[in-house]
Amino acid sequence: MPTMDAAHAFALDVTRVKDAAGLADLLAEACARMGCSWFALSHHVDFLAAPDRGVRVHNYPEDWARWFDERGLGLTDPVHRASHRSLEGFFWRNMKPLSGERPEDELVLSEAQRHGIGDGLTIPAHIPGEAHGSVSFAWTPGIAANDMALLFARMIGGPAFEAARLLANPELAQVGPRLTDRQRECLILSAKGNSAPKVGRILDLSPDTVREHLRNARQRYDANGGITLTVRALYAGDLSYEDIAKR
Repeated sequence: MPTMDAAHAFALDVTRVKDAAGLADLLAEACARMGCSWFALSHHVDFLAAPDRGVRVHNYPEDWARWFDERGLGLTDPVHRASHRSLEGFFWRNMKPLSGERPEDELVLSEAQRHGIGDGLTIPAHIPGEAHGSVSFAWTPGIAANDMALLFARMIGGPAFEAARLLANPELAQVGPRLTDRQRECLILSAKGNSAPKVGRILDLSPDTVREHLRNARQRYDANGGITLTVRALYAGDLSYEDIAKR
């Protein structure tokens, strides 16, 4: 049964996996608890064109995975598109308002059915600076995903995706450079298009002090300019898009 205790055990066990095969075993166990047949943890990228751009662990039929990849559906699959507009997860049967209908979607869904993939649910995974991703679980045609399975998947999806990221890129576990509070304030205001004198007036600092804070921030991120600094700080999580976009 997909119980809370089982979800807590999964979250602990997944931190101990050593390779993708171990993660696949845990996801298969999760499938068994939910009564589903298929799982897919993946970044939403074109794996044929750029296999190194993301992580993917799944047990889908090989014929389906090949058909999916040959059409570049990592970027356009309706389930993936729907996940880009959700944070909490959803049933596939309810995804049309999120994904927006496209003529080719019916072909994708019917082909999935032909390969034994029916109803399902998806937990989105959004990491700043990375391609979108998700963790999905699917049932054979004729069996509907249920509310208990969705709740369970919400509890294990995040830990599973994080484990996959760390397996593929162990250096992500290392804490990168962090900005001081004042450096961060100066960078946010600068990224909004403010000059050093204007940032200084807002923060009650001299323009030279503002420039010094930004120079030190660039050194922390080994950035040779303001744009590179902003991108790297966004990627590392020191800044968010909201920090820059809000007035």
